[in-house]
Amino acid sequence: MNGKFFRMSLSPENKNMIKGLLFISPWLIGFLLWAVYPIAASFYYSLTRYDLINPPRFIGLSNYDEMFFHDEIFGKVAGNTIYYVGLGVPIGIVVAFLLASLLNTEIQFRSAFRAIFFIPSIVPAIVSAMVWDWVLNTQYGLIDSLLVSMGIKAVPWLSSPALAKPTLIIIYCWAQGSAIVIFLAALQDVPRSLYDAALVDGANWRQRFWHVTIPMCTPSILFALITGFIGGFQTFTLPWLLTEGGPYNATEFFGIYLYRNAFNFMKMGYAASLAWILFILIVIFTILFFRSSARWVYYGGG
Repeated sequence: MNGKFFRMSLSPENKNMIKGLLFISPWLIGFLLWAVYPIAASFYYSLTRYDLINPPRFIGLSNYDEMFFHDEIFGKVAGNTIYYVGLGVPIGIVVAFLLASLLNTEIQFRSAFRAIFFIPSIVPAIVSAMVWDWVLNTQYGLIDSLLVSMGIKAVPWLSSPALAKPTLIIIYCWAQGSAIVIFLAALQDVPRSLYDAALVDGANWRQRFWHVTIPMCTPSILFALITGFIGGFQTFTLPWLLTEGGPYNATEFFGIYLYRNAFNFMKMGYAASLAWILFILIVIFTILFFRSSARWVYYGGG
């Protein structure tokens, strides 16, 4: 009787809402289990001392206190990461945009060149690391062997603290195929009439590129900038495979240091606190980009 009364008391809107919740319940359960719970658990573990063997012991903000005031490596890790992201991502975007602009012109074998520049972005990271490890090896690497044959001293690309990060930035710029494809799509969407109007006004190719091409592609540049910064802050695979954070912690980035604390030192609580600081950094930079975008991003339909 109560069930019948309950069914009769439900409005059509509530019935539809219950049906909708039942239909999305598999996704909702998965979202709660694999997204919400891990986030909440990581925040709790960041407030504990936990080594995967003993039960977590609540210590409050001690992990964060140790990180900012007692961890001698954390400052270098943060500096390495900001250097890599702050220098590598803008350079990668500039390289990708210039290559996309070149590939958007009527050049011979354009389709082949587009495929060649896109391939590095789909090559597995382990394969890229093996290739670059061979190319940059100081004893038998392709580049240094060529330099030695020309009477030039071999360059310690990955074994020099001063050159390790710039070398990783070069590798990062090499794998900008996805950004090139995005910029190509944006370049092909620029109205031809704008170029014709600029040409009538006497603008040369540099002025057309600076005042027409770039402003019309700023939404794609903003997207590449945000995704590049997010990916750059989380970079792990290539630096780990090529340098393992060396030499002398010169390439000890956030992702590597987090992994090392979690699985080498078994400091899961400290690693969770590192992950939250990384998350906060990414959120701050993303908000700054969106807030500043109103000054330099142009939306043609606006």
